[in-house]
Amino acid sequence: MFYHKYNQQILWFTGILTGLGLILSHNDLLGSISAGLLIMSGVVGAIPVITRALSALRYKTISIELLVTIAVIGAFVVQAYHEAAIVTFLFLLGDFLQAKTLTKTRRAIQQLSDLAPTTANVKATDGQLISVPIDQLKPGTIVAVSAGDQIPVDGTVTKGQGYATEAAITGEANYISKAVGSSVYAGTLLKDGLLEIETQVVGSESTFGKIIDLVESAQDNQSATGDFIDHFAKYYTPAVLILGIIVFLWTGNLNLAITLLVLGCPGALVIGAPVALVAGIGSAAKQGILIKGGSVTAKLAKTDTLIFDKTGTLTMGQPAVVKAITYQVPDNKMLKIIYNVERHSNHPLSQAVGNYLQKQYQLATELKGDPQVEVVPGSGLAIENGTILVGSQRLLQRYNVTITPQQSANIQDLSAAGQTLVLIASQGQLILALGINDQLRPEVPETLQQLRHLGIKHLVMLTGDHQASAETMAMGLDLDEIHGGLLPQDKLTWLKQYQQAGHIVAFVGDGINDSPALAQANVGIAMGNGAAVALETADMTLLQSSFTSLGRAVALSRRIHANTVQNISIAVITVAILLSGLLFGLVDMGIGMFVHEASILIVIANAMRLLRIKRATTSATQVSKVTENNDLGGI
Repeated sequence: MFYHKYNQQILWFTGILTGLGLILSHNDLLGSISAGLLIMSGVVGAIPVITRALSALRYKTISIELLVTIAVIGAFVVQAYHEAAIVTFLFLLGDFLQAKTLTKTRRAIQQLSDLAPTTANVKATDGQLISVPIDQLKPGTIVAVSAGDQIPVDGTVTKGQGYATEAAITGEANYISKAVGSSVYAGTLLKDGLLEIETQVVGSESTFGKIIDLVESAQDNQSATGDFIDHFAKYYTPAVLILGIIVFLWTGNLNLAITLLVLGCPGALVIGAPVALVAGIGSAAKQGILIKGGSVTAKLAKTDTLIFDKTGTLTMGQPAVVKAITYQVPDNKMLKIIYNVERHSNHPLSQAVGNYLQKQYQLATELKGDPQVEVVPGSGLAIENGTILVGSQRLLQRYNVTITPQQSANIQDLSAAGQTLVLIASQGQLILALGINDQLRPEVPETLQQLRHLGIKHLVMLTGDHQASAETMAMGLDLDEIHGGLLPQDKLTWLKQYQQAGHIVAFVGDGINDSPALAQANVGIAMGNGAAVALETADMTLLQSSFTSLGRAVALSRRIHANTVQNISIAVITVAILLSGLLFGLVDMGIGMFVHEASILIVIANAMRLLRIKRATTSATQVSKVTENNDLGGI
């Protein structure tokens, strides 16, 4: 339809005509031109409103568009052209502001599809690798994957060793050892080694393909959420129409009945909610919080359950040494060699080791000559012909390094705690055992306390990490539940259980694997350093990736919601006063129009207060004050 295709152009066209018409109306010599511009604006703006009103009537629904249509027609009958133009423009503006971001939701699906593997390297009978489209693969096909390549299928390793990052599926930041018999997932990345994989499932049936389906399904389910104005119109519109008819039948005064319909058109209601949301969203953007759509703040204000992903949300998303056990005083030269080797690697584990050695031993970067380094696939580094070893326990066993029972017990403890193990040996002796894991964001404990003050009753962590690793990281945190070892569909199952129990749930995450949960949640919140698809799927994005921003976002959402409720109340009370005054002969068209337009200015001014909210560190004390002021929309 023409009006649907060019709705933005129609909005600006009617806005310009209305503005010019109102300006020229102050000049008596240009009154006819002013009236012409306002009539043109009212007619053009009314057509899409009338079309939607008739469409709703076909489904036996009395919408707010019907009341606007009758009010506009009535305004033309009593020659209140400026009212007709203003009402239609405000209605179109409010509708535009609320619907502007809806087209963004489908981009998430396309981005996920773009990330899915499209080809695989299949081993031919002569041993050569042939690139084959994914949709031509069948279960049982052997595919080869080299370091740095994306794993194209769900399957089982039949040959080789390596380390893979499964962040796209499980959200786990650590690198997972893969050997014969290990399961692998399509869409994950082989960081080190060489694997041959027997295909089990491909394409839409793979775990990655199911993530895409889950996101699309969750977004479809969420799109059915009703709008407050439409719900309000079911009762308000018939009430005003019936009142107008009763007034006409009782008094026989057509002008009075039309005046009642014109003044009963809730202009402040139509613009009140959108302008509050625009102002609030603008204020949030200045604080690094991007909010998509008008219903987000209302739902977040009512949220009672917050679910967090671990990696990249509660943690930094960057592996670091969290536990170090020293068995012998390390030689300074050996440490320099290891440090200079590790600092030139892009591997996250190498960076974690290098950063630890530099910080712990204050090593200089200068080193004469380049050490001889052998990369042992899936195991680690053998430096200077194996006299220095950095890697897994398998690497040390290969070079016959002696490990005592006590050292073996320490290694088992580190592994049981969910930490990735890096061992450093020299001259056949174990020197250091390093446990590497993700780091908790330092602001998390205080922010969790703030969320409690804001009325969040349930704080839950769902993660793809091992349960032991998750519990160790969360030790001392104010969390009600911790669930580890979850795939994306498992997180979605938990989330739905909370929703079915009557909770309003917000989910906070950052990875591709979080996309289904972000889409299904009542409010999806993405950390700004996360995957692009997570940012697109989420209702709200914390650009600075600071956990402190989450507490600020919840508090700000409650202020925006309170301000919106204020504006709606102002609009309804104004209309009630005007209609009462009109029926008792205390208000005429002139006074009524003045009060009507003044109410519109009042709700706009009230909403503009949201723009004055200054960014601040939200302490627990400040949060409690915000909570006390929520009912008043305190700024």
